[in-house]
Amino acid sequence: MPDDQSPTAAPRRNLVIKAAYIGLGLVMVALGIIGAFLPLMPTTIFLIIAAWCFARSSPRLEAKLINSRFGAPLRDWRDSGAISGSSKLLAVFGMASGYAIFFATSHPSPIPAVAVGLALLACAAFVLSRPRP
Repeated sequence: MPDDQSPTAAPRRNLVIKAAYIGLGLVMVALGIIGAFLPLMPTTIFLIIAAWCFARSSPRLEAKLINSRFGAPLRDWRDSGAISGSSKLLAVFGMASGYAIFFATSHPSPIPAVAVGLALLACAAFVLSRPRP
């Protein structure tokens, strides 16, 4: 019997997938914590991804994250895809600041300047289109 057909192959594969989700979730938590201290680096999106990973791998880690000091925006997103008004303001301000820094420091040619600007506008439109909790 080939190895991938053995009775223990599915549980082993599930353990590998679970470990990958936990690993990715922990990386996202680390990036979210870094984002809490570094200006212009987001926090909540990394924690949303971490909660998604933990929901598929570790209910204990998901509960710990959801009940942390960062839990309110995560619960708002999970329950209704909502983003608070203050978070929207900070996100759009961060995107505009990031674009200004990009433009001032790299002096891009027109094509990259427009491409980055359009990408940030699309992200801002998405953030602003989300309901409030």
